[in-house]
Amino acid sequence: MPKNKTLKGLLAVSAVVAIFSAVGVQAQTPASSTQNVTTGQSGSSAKLSAGDEKALKDMAQANINEIAAAKIALNKAQSSNVKAFAQKMVDDHSAALAKVETVAQQKGVALPTEPDAKHQAMATRLEKESGSAFDKMYMENAGTKDHKMVLSKLQSDATKIKDPDVKALADAHTPVVEQHLKSAQDMKM
Repeated sequence: MPKNKTLKGLLAVSAVVAIFSAVGVQAQTPASSTQNVTTGQSGSSAKLSAGDEKALKDMAQANINEIAAAKIALNKAQSSNVKAFAQKMVDDHSAALAKVETVAQQKGVALPTEPDAKHQAMATRLEKESGSAFDKMYMENAGTKDHKMVLSKLQSDATKIKDPDVKALADAHTPVVEQHLKSAQDMKM
C-alpha cells in the first residue's frame, strides 16, 4: 500500500514537471499547431498585417515593462500601498502577457522578451532610489505616465486593428489599463 501511494505521488510530480517542460518548449516554438488554447479567440493562424503585428508586440512590450518595474517595487517600495499596487501590476500584467503570448504563438509572431531601452534606463534610476523617493518615482513613471501612454496607444490601435484575435486583446486590455491608471492617480505620493 505505501508503495502505491509513493508511485502515485511520483507520477503526479512527473506529470507536473512534464506540463511545465512542455509549456517552456511551446513558448519557444513559433506557431505550434499543438496548442489551440480556448481563450475565446478564433485561433486563426492567418498572417497579420504589419500594423496588427506591431500592436501585438506593443502590448507585449507594455506588459513586460510593467512587470519589470513592479518587481523592483516589490523589493524596494517603502509604502505598503505601493507594494500592493506593484503586486497587482505583476499579477495583472503577467496574465495579460500570457494571453498576448498565446495569440502571438498562434499567429507566428516573435515578441520582445525584455524591457525596452527606455524602461531599462528607468529601472537603473529606480534601483538608485530608496524610501519615499523611490515610491514617488515608481508611481509617477510606471504607475501614471506608462499607463497613460499605454492607454492612449491601445485606444489608437483599437480603431486600426483588423485581426479579430488582436482586436479582442486590445479591447480586453483597455479597461484593465484604465483601472491601473485610476488606481495610480488616486494614490497620493
